[in-house]
Formats: sequence, C-alpha cells, structure tokens
Amino acid sequence: MNIKIINKSAHALPHYETIASAGMDLRANIKESIILEPMERAIVPTGLFLELPIGIEAQVRPRSGLAAKKGVTVLNAPGTVDADYRGEVGVILVNLSSEAFRIENGERIAQLVIAKHERAEWQEVKILSETERGDGGFGSTGVS
Repeated sequence: MNIKIINKSAHALPHYETIASAGMDLRANIKESIILEPMERAIVPTGLFLELPIGIEAQVRPRSGLAAKKGVTVLNAPGTVDADYRGEVGVILVNLSSEAFRIENGERIAQLVIAKHERAEWQEVKILSETERGDGGFGSTGVS
C-alpha cells in the first residue's frame, strides 16, 4: 500500500526494522531537548505529514522498550491519525516513572502502525440476542 508522506524532519522516513514488524519507529523532531518530569506529558512533534486513503488509519503506539525501561509511554494509546487529517503527526508522551526523562532530537519515541478499519452503521433495536456472558462486565469471565 502506498501512502503519501511529507517529511519536514531531519530524519529518515519511518521504516520497518524486520520483515515481520507491524510498526515503524517515530522520531522526535525537536530543536531543543524536552525534559519530561514525573507524571508530566508533552506533545512531541515528528515533522511528518500523512495523506492516508479512506478506510486506513495510522495508529500511534508506545515503544515497549521505552515503557519498560523508562516508564515513558503514549498517553492516548493508540492515538489515531485519521485519513482526513493533514497536520503534523504528534506523539503525546507521558512520564509515569519517578525520574525525569530527557527527549532528544531524533530519539525513537513511539511506533506507527498502519491499519484498515470499518465504518459502522447502527441498527437500532429494542432487544439484543442472549449470550452465556450476558451483561457481565469487567472481570466477569473469571480470568485474573
């Protein structure tokens, strides 16, 4: 699938690291370092602008290593870039650790996954079909 992209950053285009990778790393495109104090959040620019086909979204997801090692993650994970958005892709990072975290220009801060999606058409009804689970909510299946 071809996707149009404008790269106003000083970094190479995102790319898949392996043949089986689902995501491509996004890099910070900043003039000065950003210090994220504990529990602080910031929108980090990437310098990338996308034109996605209708029916396709770009999902901005956390990098597992950054989350596990530094406690830094994407706040609205996954963030969605819609097909009609033409602005710069930004990443909302939050520092959930107890130590300040420095973001440097070019640092890999998130990953981008391209995905198809469906559009729903509501069919309003008065009753839903029965299932074994019924209206059992969070934790109701007994799985801990």
